[in-house]
Order: sequence, then structure tokens, then C-alpha cells
Amino acid sequence: MKILMYTVRDDEIPAIREWERENGVKVDINQVKLDVETVKLAKDYDGLVIQQRSKIEDEAVYATLKEYGMKQLSTRTAGYDMIDTQMAAAYGLTVTNVPAYSPHSVAELAVTQAMRLIRNLPLFEERGRQQDFRWSGLMAREIRSLTVGVIGAGRIGGTAARLFKALGANVIANDIVERDDLRDVLTYVSKEELLKHADIVTLHVPLLDSTVRLIDEAALALMKPDAFIINASRGPVLDTDALIQALKNKKIAGAALDTLSGEENFFNMDLRGKALPSEQLKTLRAMPNVLITPHIGFYTNLAVQNMVEISLNDVLAILKTGKSEHQVNRVMVEEN
Repeated sequence: MKILMYTVRDDEIPAIREWERENGVKVDINQVKLDVETVKLAKDYDGLVIQQRSKIEDEAVYATLKEYGMKQLSTRTAGYDMIDTQMAAAYGLTVTNVPAYSPHSVAELAVTQAMRLIRNLPLFEERGRQQDFRWSGLMAREIRSLTVGVIGAGRIGGTAARLFKALGANVIANDIVERDDLRDVLTYVSKEELLKHADIVTLHVPLLDSTVRLIDEAALALMKPDAFIINASRGPVLDTDALIQALKNKKIAGAALDTLSGEENFFNMDLRGKALPSEQLKTLRAMPNVLITPHIGFYTNLAVQNMVEISLNDVLAILKTGKSEHQVNRVMVEEN
């Protein structure tokens, strides 16, 4: 049995080799994304694991994988919108993701950024760069005096809620599924009520058709002028142009963004000395009340190890039993 992993980073290799030794399965790696040109590398392999932001839209990729006898396509990320799950199903490919590699990794980043925002650290740092060390106008607020609104209280959002609650915040949440195990730390409210009352809004929803621009101009208009928004989910969940206007017009106080629309063109790339390919990114970077991190919420030692192990375990499960607990297009595959 042989498995091929695409777009492998150096920091993933120790976990890959450890899994390989423990399971007695050969795992080969490369540093390229899966597309119509590189799919040929998958020939003679039994299983496939990817991690990429660029979409796999060419039907020839899925057709070629079926021709090679592939039964699955696994991504070692929570998001799987880069894969056309219906097209994969049509070619008999079971798609899996890693929905809970380490909820704490993203949740802790959201808490970290919230604390930086309410302590006005970005603004103090900007003043410091100008050798202005005055405090005036930048009195902070304590987290225990604030209400945190969690939109998407699943594994990650639920973990963030517990962390904020432990710090003394009042936590409210909005989700299509209300979890009884979280009622000791949060109160469920409508999205509109959450936006009106939260001092900090943190987004933790998957990228679906129903969540694209979930936070748009109208939603931002409901927020308090001294409230902050944090997006550690997916870029298109937050309307970037609407956010920029809300920040320029002082409709909200600031933002922390770990993900942006179009980030596949700049995040995790060395663009020193080069022109930025996004006007939105240029504008946001120039705002002292905006924190931008290059989609690093997942990037911790435990999360990376879990992403590797869980995705490879899924491949093994499908090859041995035809099923995995993390498959995202099971019904479609069975129907085809």
C-alpha cells in the first residue's frame, strides 16, 4: 500500500514519518498542489492526501484519479471547499477532511487577538514607532466587563467560548445547532441580537454557500462603534469591502483577520520587495486598528501533528473498509 501527500511542508515531515513507521504504510511526499498537470504524480498510488487553497475545478483531475483506481481524496484541513465534492462523488471518490485537528489552536488565536484589540496594543505600537509614548485616548477595557459574541459555536467556536468565559467575559452565541453542553458558558441569541450587544464578535463558521458574506454591510451596521470583529474562519465569510468601509467610517473600532478573500495569492508567501496583489490587503495593512495574520490559526505543534495523522488514518480507513467518520460526501458517493 502506498499513499501520496501533496504540498507537504518541512514541519509536517516528522509526523508523516512517525505515522509511516507506526502503520507500516509507505508515504511519499511532494511540494506541489494537485491540479490537471500534477495529477499524473498520483499514478500507482492507493491513497491521496492534499492541503491547498486553490480550487480543483478541472473535471479531468477527478477523471484521472478514477482512471488510476483512486477511491478517496483527503484534505488535511477542516475546510474542503477547494474540492468539488459532487464531481468527486461522480467519479467514485470519497472526500474527507479533518474537522477537529485542534480546536484550541484557532480558539487561542482568537482570544489572543481579542486581548490585543481591547488593550489597544496595535495603536500603542503604532504610536511607539513614531516615538509617541503617551497614553492619552487609549484607555483599555477589561475582558470581564465585556460581552463576546461567538458566531458558529461548534468545536472551535465552543472552545473559544469556554476560554472567554474562563477570563470572565459574558458570552453569547449564534449557531444553527444549539449545543446543550455549552449552555453553562454561553447564551444563545439571534445573529442580530448578538451583533447589537457584543463588544467582540468572533467568527467560527465553515465556508458554505449560506455563510458567504454572512457578515456584510447590513450586519456590520448593527455592531457598536466601539466593538471589534475577529475572523479566524474563512475569508469570504466576512465582506472585506464592507469591513473596510465600516472601519473607515468608524462604524466599528477594529478588526483581527487571520483569513481574507483571495488569500491564496499572498498568505504563506514571501512577497518582500514585491507589489502586493490585493488592494484590499494594502488598505487593511495601512490601518493601525487592524491585525492581520497569514492564516496561522491552525499552525501549532499539536494541530499539525493531528492534521497529518487524522488525514492518513482516513485514507487507511477508506482503503480497508470503504468508510471514514470524516467523509463529507458519503451520501453522494453511495448514490452514485
